[in-house]
Amino acid sequence: MTHNHARTVFLLAHTGRPAAIRSAELVVKGLLRSGIGVRVLEHEAVDLPLPEEVELVKEATPQCLDGCELLIVLGGDGTLLRGAEFARASGVPMLGVNLGSVGFLAEAERDDLDKVVDRVVSKAYEVEERMTVDVVVHRNGDIVHTDWALNEAAVQKMSAEKLLEVVLEIDGRPVTGFGCDGIVLSTPTGSTAYAFSAGGPVVWPEVEALLMVPISAHALFAKPLVTSPDSVLAVEVLPHIQPGVLWCDGRRTIELPPGARVEVRRGAVPVRLARLHHASFTDRLVAKFALPVSGWRGAR
Repeated sequence: MTHNHARTVFLLAHTGRPAAIRSAELVVKGLLRSGIGVRVLEHEAVDLPLPEEVELVKEATPQCLDGCELLIVLGGDGTLLRGAEFARASGVPMLGVNLGSVGFLAEAERDDLDKVVDRVVSKAYEVEERMTVDVVVHRNGDIVHTDWALNEAAVQKMSAEKLLEVVLEIDGRPVTGFGCDGIVLSTPTGSTAYAFSAGGPVVWPEVEALLMVPISAHALFAKPLVTSPDSVLAVEVLPHIQPGVLWCDGRRTIELPPGARVEVRRGAVPVRLARLHHASFTDRLVAKFALPVSGWRGAR
C-alpha cells in the first residue's frame, strides 16, 4: 500500500530483539501522529505491531529508500552496519538508536526515543559524512572481487591451528611480513570496533586516515600503523600456504586463496550519519567504555 506524505522516514529494526519491537512501535506512532510517513520492509513488518498506515516494501534494495529523508535504525552494532549498507547505497542519512552494548555508530539510546521523534519531526538534526574504504581482491593479476566497508576490511586465517602468512604493503612499497591471525584495515570510524580489539589506536572520526592493525602477529615488529587517507594499503597472502578469508564489516565474506592480494583505499562513497547533538567524541568515548575519570578537576 502506498501513502502520500510530504515527508517519509524508512525504519529498519532488529526484529529479533523485544526491545527493538517496542521501540519501533513507539517511533512509528510518534512519526505518524506528526504526519510523517513511515516505510518498512515487508518481512520485518510481520514481527512488528504496525498500524496499517505504514508503507511496506518487498525488496531490500537501495531504491526502497527513494523519497525518504532519513533512515532510522533500531538495534545493535550489527543492525547499524546493515543500515549503513542502505545508507551508503541510497545516500539517505542514517540515524541509529542503540539497543545493544556499545553502539558507537548510534546517535541515541533506547531511553531517548521521544527526543529522537521530536528531533526528526522538527528536522533538528545535522548530517555528517563518514569515510569508507573500497576493497579490491586480486588473483594472478585479475580483479576477482570488489567490496567496501565503513568500519574495516579484515584479512583473517581460515584454520584455527595454522597462522596466515602475509606481506604488508603501503603505497606500493613492502613494509613487513609475518605469520598472524589476520590484519585489520580500518577507517577512523572502525578504530573503536575490531581494530580496537586487536590493539589499534582510537582515532577521532574527524581525522582522515587509514589504519593497518595486525591480529596476534608472530613477529618482533607488528605495530599498528596509521597512514594518509590517500594511501593504498595492501595485504598479500603468501602462495603455497593455507587460504585466508576476507570479512568486510563482519557482514560480507569471501575466501582468499594463497597468492591473493587485498587492496584497500579511501572509499569513493561515504556513509551519511544524522547527528542530534554536538557532544564531543571524547565524551562519547568515556561514556561508551565507562572510562574512569573520577577526580578530574578540569583546567585551572
